[in-house]
Amino acid sequence: MGAKARPKPKRLARKLAQLRFTLGLSQNELIKALKVRLTQNRISDYEQGIGEPPLPLLLKYAKLAGVCLDVLVDDELDLPKKLPAKPKHKHMR
Repeated sequence: MGAKARPKPKRLARKLAQLRFTLGLSQNELIKALKVRLTQNRISDYEQGIGEPPLPLLLKYAKLAGVCLDVLVDDELDLPKKLPAKPKHKHMR
């Protein structure tokens, strides 16, 4: 039997674009800030909902924005108006 595809966040693409715009970054600047090897086309695809970033990349987005990962992926949560923000959880190491 095949496994069902996991549900995808409906607002993720919009949030990724909003995050970049709020931080005032171009796609190339975002790539540098995330410290990843991506193309502008890939960033554009993610922002248009074509494909979905892998979890490690979503975590980098969240850290860059200063938000918890759930803020990005939970459709019921909104990004803060001011970014980068300060996450409300405490990091444990």
